[in-house]
Amino acid sequence: MRIHLVDGTYELFRAYFGAPKATGPSGLEVGATRGILWSMLSLLREDRVTHVAVAFDHVIESFRNELFVGYKSSEGVPADLLAQFPLAERAMHALGMVSWPMVEFEADDALATAAARWSEEPEVEQIVICTPDKDMAQCIRGSHIVCSDRMRRKLIDELAVIEKYGVPPASIPDWLALVGDSSDGYPGIARWGAKSAAAVLARYGHLEAIPDQEREWGLIVRGASTLANSLREHRDEAYLYRRLATLRTDVPLAETLDDLRWQGARLGELKDLCRELGNDDIIGRVSLWRDE
Repeated sequence: MRIHLVDGTYELFRAYFGAPKATGPSGLEVGATRGILWSMLSLLREDRVTHVAVAFDHVIESFRNELFVGYKSSEGVPADLLAQFPLAERAMHALGMVSWPMVEFEADDALATAAARWSEEPEVEQIVICTPDKDMAQCIRGSHIVCSDRMRRKLIDELAVIEKYGVPPASIPDWLALVGDSSDGYPGIARWGAKSAAAVLARYGHLEAIPDQEREWGLIVRGASTLANSLREHRDEAYLYRRLATLRTDVPLAETLDDLRWQGARLGELKDLCRELGNDDIIGRVSLWRDE
C-alpha cells in the first residue's frame, strides 16, 4: 500500500492565492476551502490512493516561536484565510479523511511523525508526502519515503534531494541552518549560501563535524576563511536554527495505520458544508460514501 500525507496548510494557502475568490451564502470568504476540497477529491481519484491523512497548522504559532522570536507567525496572514482553517478541517472530516489540526506542533511535524511511524510497516510500499516544502526533504528516504509536488506532477526522492541541494536528506536541517529560511523567519549564518553550505556539508554532514579552522576542511571553497570565521562566531545561532528546521517525530497522533484507509465521504456532513460553501457540485464528484 501507499500512504499519502498531505500538507493541508500548503494546500489551503495555494488555493487561497491561486483560486478565484468566492463567498458563501453567509457572505464569508470560502474560496480556499472550496479549492482544497476539489484538490483532495482529485487526489482521491488518483491510482492507488487508499490511505490518506491531512495536517493543518490550526494555529500558525508553535513551540518554535518560544525558541526564536522571529519565527513565522500569523502576523500578515490575511484574516479571511486564517478564518478558513477550521472550515477546511471540517471539510476534510466531511470527506472522510483523517485530519490533524496542530496547535503546539506544526503540520510538518505531524507529517514527519506519521512518515517515521509507518515507514517500517511491512505492508507499506511507499509513503508520499504531498508538499514541495523544502523542510520536508529531510524526511525522504530513498524511494520509500518521497515528496510529491502535485502542482508540477513531480516525485522527489533521495537522489533528487541530493541533486537539488547538494546534500542528502539527513543534512537538510544543517543546510537550512546555514542558509536560512525566509519563509520560516530565521536568517541563517552570514556569508553562507546554498553552494558553500552544500560543499562543506557534503563532506561533514552536520554542523558539529565542521572544523573551526578552514585549513582543516580539506576543501577548496570560495571565501573559506570568511565562512569559517562567521561559523565560529555564530555556532550557537546555527545550532538554534537547526533545531528550528528539524522536524519532530514524536507528535502524539492517535490514529492507527488502518484508520488512514479512506472509506468514503460523510454524506450528511458534506451536504451541510456544501450549503455553507454555496457549491453543491462537489457532491456529484464524490466516488464513495461511507455508511453512517
